[in-house]
Order: sequence, then C-alpha cells, then structure tokens
Amino acid sequence: MIRRKIDPVAGREALEHGSAGEAEIALAVRFCLEELATRSPGGLIELRVPPYGATQLVAGAQHRRGTPPNVVETDPASFLSLCRGEAEFQDLVSSGKIIASGVAVLELAKLFPLFN
Repeated sequence: MIRRKIDPVAGREALEHGSAGEAEIALAVRFCLEELATRSPGGLIELRVPPYGATQLVAGAQHRRGTPPNVVETDPASFLSLCRGEAEFQDLVSSGKIIASGVAVLELAKLFPLFN
C-alpha cells in the first residue's frame, strides 16, 4: 500500500494550476506519481519524471537492482498534460516527449488520463 505524502486536495489544486511556478509543478508531478502508484501498485514499470520523481508501478515481475527492463521517462510538462487528458501517450512517444523501453510499457498507457 502506498503511503501518501501529498495531501490530495493540494495535489489536485497544483495539477489544475500546475504551470504557474516551479514549486507547483513539482507538487503536481509528485501528486500524480503517488496517484499512479496507488491505482496500479507493482514493480513492472519504472516511470521517471526528472527532476521531480520516479515510481515503480503495474503488477508483475519485481525489479530490485540496476536499470529496470521497462522504463518510461518524460518531462514534467508532458507528464502533466498526459495526466490531465490533454495529450495521448502514443502521440507523446511518437513526438519523442516520452522515451519508453521494454515490452510492458504499453501497460502504462492504459492508466491515462488520471483526471479529466
């Protein structure tokens, strides 16, 4: 079970206004990473949103050391637009805004949007 560090109300507010400043963007990204980990706990895929955070999610094989076989990395703006439903996972992959490796990364696409 994921233990929340970010108040969901504050996280949703930051997500709604998440392009105003660095602190708000960081809060929104971390909130969405927590939300994803809560909705789909596991260790099959590692999702990275540098410099703000990373999480492992989706049930399946657990990864413990080194680089995981299924990695998705994106920038904060693209990640937040995906969470809000303003962008599609595959479009961001095609444009190079999401870098994805591994056979399981398409499982992650099914988790978006987080919020409409």
